[in-house]
Amino acid sequence: MLRLWRRISSRTNVLSIRKFSSNLIEISSEVQEALHHGKPVVALESTIITHGMPHPQNLETALSVEKIIRDNGGVPATIGILGGRVRVGLSNSDLEYLADPSTSVIKTSRRDFPGVLSSKLNGGTTVSGTMVVANLVGIQIFVTGGIGGVHYGVQETMDVSADLTELGRTPVTVISSGVKSILDIKKTLEYLETEGVAVATYGASREFPAFFTPHSGFQVPYNLTNPAQAAHFIESHRSMNLQSGILIGVPIPESDAGEAIQKAIESTLLEAKEKNISGKEVTPFILDRVNSITEGASLEANISLIKNNALVGSQIAYKLSKLIKSKKGQHRSHSATKHTEKPDVVVIGGSIVDFYARVNTDNFQSNGATYPGGVDQSFGGVGRNLADGLTRLGVKTLFISAIGKDSHRAGFKAYCSHMNMEGVLELEGERTATYCAVLQKGGQLLFGIGDMDIHSQITPEYIEKHQSIIERAKMVCIDGNVTSEAIRRALQIAQTKKIPVCFEPTDMYKASKPFQVNMGKYITMTTPNLNELRSMYKFLTGGLDSEYHGTGCSDDVPVSTMLAECVLMCRVVTLHIPTVLVTLGKHGLALCQRHVGGTPEKGIALKDGSYLIVDWYPVPKEWEPAKIISVSGAGDCLTSAVISGIIRGHALDLGIKQGLLAAQFSLTSHHAVPPSFSQKQLELTEEMIKEGSCSRIQDPSRH
Repeated sequence: MLRLWRRISSRTNVLSIRKFSSNLIEISSEVQEALHHGKPVVALESTIITHGMPHPQNLETALSVEKIIRDNGGVPATIGILGGRVRVGLSNSDLEYLADPSTSVIKTSRRDFPGVLSSKLNGGTTVSGTMVVANLVGIQIFVTGGIGGVHYGVQETMDVSADLTELGRTPVTVISSGVKSILDIKKTLEYLETEGVAVATYGASREFPAFFTPHSGFQVPYNLTNPAQAAHFIESHRSMNLQSGILIGVPIPESDAGEAIQKAIESTLLEAKEKNISGKEVTPFILDRVNSITEGASLEANISLIKNNALVGSQIAYKLSKLIKSKKGQHRSHSATKHTEKPDVVVIGGSIVDFYARVNTDNFQSNGATYPGGVDQSFGGVGRNLADGLTRLGVKTLFISAIGKDSHRAGFKAYCSHMNMEGVLELEGERTATYCAVLQKGGQLLFGIGDMDIHSQITPEYIEKHQSIIERAKMVCIDGNVTSEAIRRALQIAQTKKIPVCFEPTDMYKASKPFQVNMGKYITMTTPNLNELRSMYKFLTGGLDSEYHGTGCSDDVPVSTMLAECVLMCRVVTLHIPTVLVTLGKHGLALCQRHVGGTPEKGIALKDGSYLIVDWYPVPKEWEPAKIISVSGAGDCLTSAVISGIIRGHALDLGIKQGLLAAQFSLTSHHAVPPSFSQKQLELTEEMIKEGSCSRIQDPSRH
């Protein structure tokens, strides 16, 4: 859970399945959800709708093809451009709009995107244009009718379809009925070989299809006979990280092929040459003329082969999805074997789905009305964030938590797939913990709603199941979401082997839990903010407020006042927990340590004869980000870096400086723990170490 001071100043925290450098691509929720969960997605072009067929057959075919894909377990993703915005997963109304002959639409290949998008035009994406977008959003299978190729007379015209060069540089598998028979198929296959494109046929023969006919007279190197074989072919290509495409030629069903169509094509080719028709105008002209000559037979054949390709493509996509998931499962099993080795850190704490509901108007009332705003979602929980941060910093970490077998489960596991989740309990009939913050327009917190009941399922008995792993760890981290009884059992287990324990209070209402079960003395280090420290102090002093109580950790409070309060309260708290790292928001951190024996310089005497040392680490101006995006994970990244330093044997001073730097990286990310978070990112130069200097705080009562 987010700490109280973070909630109040929290900014929008946005999580999406894919992020782009522009806002020009929009993925439908259906396609987005399918990509997120690894479901089979099949891309479809829109040029067939806008330029390939007459109305209303174009719309009827588009809808039929999408239905075929859904009936075979896939999710169709028709790609087109509407008003200068690329759309992945067109709605029925979008398809109707593009299919309407009165709609002005540009045939859009790779080269056309800048012009179409900048001018906010409509576009029907060609094979190459669709491949570009499919690859950008992570769709591996693309179904079409036929692809372009090398035109006859290429030695004079240099007319080679952009589809071929796209196949040579874009790792998408194209399922088609081969190359249109109006083209030079022999030279097309030679060109594809030069481009490094893996070409295979689907069915009983290696003879490459020629769109309206299954027979071109040319053989290709590979033949795939079923969806499973095709899936393994594609996965092998993917595993090699070859940055080129695959072309799978699916022959038109024999019942739909015809000699009359081929003869009509040959005569129309001569007609196009006589009329000097060239470039991208050739194919529409020929298809229209051939349809007229054959009295609609060619259109019927075209529709038939496209539907057949959709059937084959969706079956391959389904098998490919299963294959990839099974390989990931094997990888996780292998990783699990490695995870059972000694972990460096065991984190016990909360897994929470955070929602931020923001009202975008100043004029609202609690009257049941609907107001404009936005709702953003992210995955958090202090324990989860710590485990995430430590993992990304290269620390072997086991995470012990609980989630429900509900709608959040799959997304949560996918988001945390890089972590060791063996200790995460998945419970039938339970809800994954959620927190919803309702924010005003300026970001101020109105109120929050938390559903945290599932954390009670992290029981002492469940923690005991991991006792042997906990006893072998170098450190244990516990967050305040866990029940007092579970905290007690975890501390008892750690104490038997003298394992250091870090307690993350989580919020002011949970900060005193270890003291409630008289187990605070077994905690080595804690990382409260000022409000959480007040809660600890108040509990330990029997309800006594500090003289500074209520000053808060806000921008208008002098840092000297905050530090004086830290000294006063840590006189008490460090008698129980020897090391207290107090996070002060933009003012940095106060390291408060109790020392036994000796007379440390500028030490503050405690009532048991020990001494308190307080060092203030401000955030260097040079480290402050130009723009803060979200504060939701800054403190957790700081703590992760400090613990990582301890595990690596670094001095606490260096770990704190790296932690402050880690917090700055988090402030510039939409994620609580940035995906780019790494140990290399935290390497400090000598100059940075000097910039991150600290100041020793004297006893304010002496002045």
